[in-house]
Amino acid sequence: MQIKFIYIIVFCLFTVGLSSQTKLSKSYTGGQDSSMTKKSKGFKELASIDMYLQFNNELDSIQVDTTLTIKKNYKFNYLQKDNFELMPFANIGQTYNTLSFDSWDNNTSPLFGARARHFNYFEHDDIMYYEVPTPWTRLTYKTAFEQGQLLDAFFTVNLSKQFNFSLAYKGLRSLGNYQNALTSTGNFRFTSRYKSKNERYQAKGYVVMQDLLNQENGGLETEDLDNFTSGIAEFLDRSVFDPAFEDAENILEGKRFYLEHSYGILQNKDSLADNNIRLFNKISLEDKNYQYSQTTSATSFFGDAFANSIKDKVKLEDFKTALGLNYTNNVIGSISLAVNYTDLNYGYNSIVLLNGETITNRIQSNYLGLEGEYSKTYKGFNLTGKGGLNLSDTFVGSYLEGMLNFKLNEDIALSGGLAINSRLPNYNYLLYQSDYINYNWYNLDDFSNVNTQQLKFNLKSEKWLNATLDLSNIDNYTYFNLEETIDDVKTIAPKQYNEPLQYLRLKLQKEFKIGNFALDNTIMYQNVVSDDDVLNVPAIITRNTLYYSNELFKKSMRLQTGVTFNYFSEYNMNGYDPLLAEFYTQNDTKLGGFPRLDFFITAKVRQTRIFFTAEHFNSSFTGYDYFSAPNNPYRDFTIRFGLEWDFFL
Repeated sequence: MQIKFIYIIVFCLFTVGLSSQTKLSKSYTGGQDSSMTKKSKGFKELASIDMYLQFNNELDSIQVDTTLTIKKNYKFNYLQKDNFELMPFANIGQTYNTLSFDSWDNNTSPLFGARARHFNYFEHDDIMYYEVPTPWTRLTYKTAFEQGQLLDAFFTVNLSKQFNFSLAYKGLRSLGNYQNALTSTGNFRFTSRYKSKNERYQAKGYVVMQDLLNQENGGLETEDLDNFTSGIAEFLDRSVFDPAFEDAENILEGKRFYLEHSYGILQNKDSLADNNIRLFNKISLEDKNYQYSQTTSATSFFGDAFANSIKDKVKLEDFKTALGLNYTNNVIGSISLAVNYTDLNYGYNSIVLLNGETITNRIQSNYLGLEGEYSKTYKGFNLTGKGGLNLSDTFVGSYLEGMLNFKLNEDIALSGGLAINSRLPNYNYLLYQSDYINYNWYNLDDFSNVNTQQLKFNLKSEKWLNATLDLSNIDNYTYFNLEETIDDVKTIAPKQYNEPLQYLRLKLQKEFKIGNFALDNTIMYQNVVSDDDVLNVPAIITRNTLYYSNELFKKSMRLQTGVTFNYFSEYNMNGYDPLLAEFYTQNDTKLGGFPRLDFFITAKVRQTRIFFTAEHFNSSFTGYDYFSAPNNPYRDFTIRFGLEWDFFL
């Protein structure tokens, strides 16, 4: 493990060293408001919005968006993403029930468990890098539910044209309307990007530290469901409900350090060919732990326990590094090949003796692997491909994916792709330990690789419509299953479906505009073909927004106001297990089929966007039958306020 900490020290020294090589340039008077700004060295004198750039991990540039659109309204939520395919729980910061399923996967190793806690967990692909001519700050604020708020503060600056860093912290605290439903989360991000003046040496890296805490109450007691759905006045105060328990909480914590750098060992440019060879290295170290604690064991909910109080904790140490070469030629395209090394350590601090059997406490392994990428653009066609392979007898895994993009004309863009993946199920399917007796298992020798194949097709056209179609075939689908419920005691167990299943998704989106009015429509159709109900999704999901937009007060303010209608058809909605922080398949209770109407007013004044929403305003007159999961009600009518404020100094 010492090599991991050596890499961390190298990363820190690298960051400090780069910082010492850069400095702020002198202030000057410029811009339309003649305010004093600080210009980063190497940028031209006057800055425009198109110079403020974001980069994903593939270093594709994305212009900073300060506009006010209906898509920005869809993203103004806790996740700051469009949550069309997600069903939120009652309190902000709680989990989401997934209304859809995506089998596209480029992981070759298992993922850490507690996936219900990962919706707001910043993964590697969520990290962005920046290049800005002046310092840029963005503050995002939104009200929460009872005694709390959400705030995301972000700052980035280029100390020179070559060196940028950013700092951000997203914090939330919300008490919630139900007993023992408090959420408290924090996400710290630091990113840095550097390139030498001749661009021969390039580097990027980040540090992410996260803690996501949720109090858990197990949902409403079954006998209280009638009181909730009846709409009786005395139960409209949701704090009067006694949930299944009131003394539990779970928390997911994680730290990840990442550095990727490369050096051009050959840079040859002439009129006939452009040949470049770069040596690159990637280093990633992530430590994660998940804890579930409870003052008094809830044996009537989870079953018998080894102890009167519960304290479960599992950890994962995941170290990865890769060394490879990238060759770029303007005729054949860009090719990357690398050898990687993985060292993982997942488990608990003690073994479990149960029914005369010993359940081990740890899964450890280290192995080599191969990875590669290819991309080529030719006459409007863009072909990209990626692949990876583990050279391990235990952690057998591989993936291969390819995408072809084509711009038919200025309006129509087409793309299609194929993804093939084979890897072990997530760690908590393979090994789990708990003070609750029913939650102890070891399946590494029994479970096979989950094998998925997906075909995907996309059409983008503002004139006609946006459409996405994907077809998936899944072998050895792995899931948590509700085995039985006896006197409200649930038995949840990991299962592997040994028959193939097929899954189809079709998503259509089209916006119609007449003058200042617009109707934005998104609809998804889903169908699962299998002999058993192991993957449950609603057949129809739809979102329709009718809104008005205009510029007021001599175009000093842009206003949008309207109503959004959300709906998904009734189906056997997945249940939520707070101990595992996972959703499980159940076929006893059908939920859904209820409308959700949100009224909104959004406005933009200069670089400030203001959001006002009356969420689920129809809750009192369309019936109290709205649930996010069995025994877990969705939120009632509430008024939310927020803003997003950009500062370009």
